[in-house]
Amino acid sequence: MQLSGEVLDFHDRQPLVGALIRISDTDLYAVSDIDGKYIIKELCNGTYTLEVSHPECRSKYIPVSVFGNTYKRLTLEHHIMELDEVSVVGNRNNRQTNSGQEVALQKNILERYAGATLSDALKEVSGVSTLNTGSNIVKPVIQGLNGSRVLIMNNGVRMQDMEWGDEHAPNIDINAAGRATVIKGASALQYGGDAVGGVIVLEPLKVQASDTLFGSTLISGRTNGRGGIITSNLTKSYESGWFAKAQASYKRFGDGEAPDYILSNTGVQEKAFSLGFGKRDFYKGWDVYYSFYDADIAVLASSHIGNVDDLIRAINSGQPETIRDFTYDIGRPSQEVTHHLGRLRYFKRFEGFGKWSVQYDFQHNQRFEFDVRVGDDRNKPAIDLELTTHTLTTDISIDKSDDFLVKAGLLGRFQDNFADPSTGVRRLIPDYERYDFGAYLLGDYYVTDQLTIDAGIRYDLNYIDAKKFYRTSRWEERGYDEDFEAIVLEDLGTQLLTNPTFTFHNFSGTLGGKYAFATGENIRVNYALSQRAPNPAELFSDGLHHSAARIELGDLRSEQETSHKFSVSLNRELKDFTWQISPYANYINNFLQLESTGVEFTIRGAFPVWEYRQINARLLGIDASAAYQWNGNISTNHRFSFVKGNDLDKDVPLFNIPQVNTVNSLVYTNPKWNNFSLGIESQFFFEQNETPDNILVFSPDAGGEVLLRINDADPSYHVLNIWGGIDVSLFADNDLSLGFTINNLLNENFRNYLNRLRNFADDVGRNIGFSIKLNY
Repeated sequence: MQLSGEVLDFHDRQPLVGALIRISDTDLYAVSDIDGKYIIKELCNGTYTLEVSHPECRSKYIPVSVFGNTYKRLTLEHHIMELDEVSVVGNRNNRQTNSGQEVALQKNILERYAGATLSDALKEVSGVSTLNTGSNIVKPVIQGLNGSRVLIMNNGVRMQDMEWGDEHAPNIDINAAGRATVIKGASALQYGGDAVGGVIVLEPLKVQASDTLFGSTLISGRTNGRGGIITSNLTKSYESGWFAKAQASYKRFGDGEAPDYILSNTGVQEKAFSLGFGKRDFYKGWDVYYSFYDADIAVLASSHIGNVDDLIRAINSGQPETIRDFTYDIGRPSQEVTHHLGRLRYFKRFEGFGKWSVQYDFQHNQRFEFDVRVGDDRNKPAIDLELTTHTLTTDISIDKSDDFLVKAGLLGRFQDNFADPSTGVRRLIPDYERYDFGAYLLGDYYVTDQLTIDAGIRYDLNYIDAKKFYRTSRWEERGYDEDFEAIVLEDLGTQLLTNPTFTFHNFSGTLGGKYAFATGENIRVNYALSQRAPNPAELFSDGLHHSAARIELGDLRSEQETSHKFSVSLNRELKDFTWQISPYANYINNFLQLESTGVEFTIRGAFPVWEYRQINARLLGIDASAAYQWNGNISTNHRFSFVKGNDLDKDVPLFNIPQVNTVNSLVYTNPKWNNFSLGIESQFFFEQNETPDNILVFSPDAGGEVLLRINDADPSYHVLNIWGGIDVSLFADNDLSLGFTINNLLNENFRNYLNRLRNFADDVGRNIGFSIKLNY
């Protein structure tokens, strides 16, 4: 008897030449010919195990039963070795396989920020900055855009955690991520068509199909805040494809400290854990994932003011009104947020076609915001929001051809927001139900080895059905009595019950190309069209946003934003020198801007009034980076970011545009000295000299209007940071890692333009940190 057959590529069914087919534990084998054919003769009837290997494939072991002359077709995954190929530049991976701009941060970079936030770590990427409310509430800003314009994908799930608030930080434990990728612009349509700013993709460490048990524990502390974090993870995997993993973190810090005073009521307590298990190989698999995040975050006491003149003095004096002794207590004002995330995913690969996947995920986000209250209400939240989201997605990737890659997908989502009325405070965001449907189609065409063209389209339907009370005076003040009379359900005299509903049809698309020159340079050109429906805050905000310490007013007339973004990226990677320069222009019609318009006095104090207004905006910018390896031990890294934002209607600057900044570092590494490393980093932030005008407010003390310098920018500043590390062997090679950081080494006084509390206090001063990581 004989066994014959053919060996084909799994994707495109093309024959594989030179594949080795060997019967285990024997000397019998065959090699596939130019047509992929093979024959093994002189076999007896029975069951055998075939070992099939190819130089560019991962070997497979396949059982086969032989009864008489038997024909067996075999397939190998020809591209599997390409999946792990990366190009490393300054400890960052560039995965720019198409015309989009993508930069990835690996685990070693993320661990340096174990005691900080995800957004702090993302500043390692050129063009990424942060919008802060103090040092613990930090949101990512990509090329001048933030909030709902920046999507965050956490382990395959789009985060739904009320990202619309300036002081709503992502509900994510940075220590659960193994890799963070920043995609600038709206070119990643499979994640969402409303990514006007970009996408942040967080992925766990990959689990290999092998019999192993491993994990690590990291303890990190720092002097500013006098606290630290402990995080551990453990993974068990099997060669059969089964795996299970767990991770948990606990963080606790007290009041932060500026160089000259305590930043009273700025502590934080954070708890998080995640669990995952499943079974998968290359051809199919499933997994279940659950994560829990809980944070109790204090908000600077001086940001909440008693009356108009106190507000004027607080902003114009440059000194906090409240300075107390250091404490770990989290007083009022503060936030308490919890986030549950669950996900069930299945995928299967089809021979000669591609990969299909389906996923269901669930999120429950609870947010309490506490104001300074007295009496029986002192422990009652001023805002109590509960957001529940169910999402079902299915995607397919067709990769059978070496010349084409096609991806398509569908999405359905239901979301319910409940604003508890028992707070006794007018609800900032109303009850609403939201329904989303999305579909996308993407394609990459590899024209030649040098030229790739990519394109994509996406459609999203958003429907919102809300129930909201309006004060009659506010309803008439904003002219809603003329434009929205039909949505009034009940007139209660001093207030109206309304039922606003909205339907938005959003179309997005991208077209670009990548060309590799013979001299080593690569150029990427991309155009991205993106449409984003207004979020609930932009539509419905109506009252005091307590943890933001301001009155916010939405606009029911808001229409969807439309962004036209043009970007170019030119880069070159040599043996010792890499560089990249990326200019871009983003024109956004109906850009929803939150801008200061005045001051209102409420029973809870005096607060600035901020209103959403739609304008035509333009953002022009350039990101640049370079790295040079001077010798085997010394390297330098350089980053530069510049963005200019303008309101084209009024020809004035946009709010919250990052300062021009440059970051330069010198790093010494020596693998022979137990992977010793030492780096010094210089950060220079130029003064933001293009800011919106300040506003006039009435001062009872002055008996007239005075200028409230709420939009002033502070002077430029320079900060030095140092970090280092070394590996130590206890029970195995390099199983213990020690590290340290010193941020703001010279204890400089400064106020970052994108820190919302810069009107009330300086940023944190010198911060000395250490870390101990045990691998096991």
